[in-house]
Amino acid sequence: MCLASALAYAGAAIVQERVAEEQGPAFVPWRRPAWWGAVSLNGSGAVLHVLALAYGPLTLVQPLGALTIVFALPMAALLVGRKAGATAWRGALMATVGLAGLLALTGSPGNGGPDATERTLLVIVTGATVCVLAGAALAAHRHPAVRGGLLAAAGGVAFGIASVFTKIVTQALGSRGLLGQIPDLAVVAVLAVGGLLLSQASYRGAGLAAPLATVTVVNPVAAAAVGIALFGEGFRFGTTGTVLALSCGVVAAGGLILLTTERMRTHATASERRQTASGPAGAEPAGPEAAHHG
Repeated sequence: MCLASALAYAGAAIVQERVAEEQGPAFVPWRRPAWWGAVSLNGSGAVLHVLALAYGPLTLVQPLGALTIVFALPMAALLVGRKAGATAWRGALMATVGLAGLLALTGSPGNGGPDATERTLLVIVTGATVCVLAGAALAAHRHPAVRGGLLAAAGGVAFGIASVFTKIVTQALGSRGLLGQIPDLAVVAVLAVGGLLLSQASYRGAGLAAPLATVTVVNPVAAAAVGIALFGEGFRFGTTGTVLALSCGVVAAGGLILLTTERMRTHATASERRQTASGPAGAEPAGPEAAHHG
């Protein structure tokens, strides 16, 4: 279910990035059918993600979500003709190896969970963090890469904590029922929609890989930290297993950074070519290449 969810999210990210490149001044391209297709894919990925959380710990389900960017690499090459270089493939291999290590070291789900006070504090901290990151993104509007990274980080926090509250809901279904968890469900809805809008905004002007890699790293880090702190989750082999798991996480993060670096280099080269083809400022584009946004 984690793998299928990652495939759905990867397809949605590719569509979102393409729509972001073509959209006008509107913040969210509500009138674009392709964007609603991306929303549908995100919804399918979310359903599969919820089912995975019902059976597995946060420390396993969330890191496996990083496969989204690994899947996006060949999918983008196949579907939109965006080929990846050797650096990107090395990054994908490193990310896969690191995630495989995390998978092997993940322990059994914890039996704990946050109480009402801890859940309220978590909502406050999450809201404040997202607002600070979004505010910093607005201040960095002249730097698309920085702006995209900050918005993606905010989206990653929102998605990660939404998964935490989804885990809370699935754990408490037997004791509190669905109606008794309306506040927690409302938090999930707000954070999920907020994460979707923030991630959509992050792609504009920043390409696909950099924002997607940021969301992919921040999401599991936020959720896994809460899982360890509030759910009693952990890794096999005690302290040794935890150190090894952190090492695997570093390898996976390094792979994602390579993916991001390769994509940003490609994006910068494409921008330089467009500027060269356009000629001096205010001149008409020289030809089809100048209008190409891929």
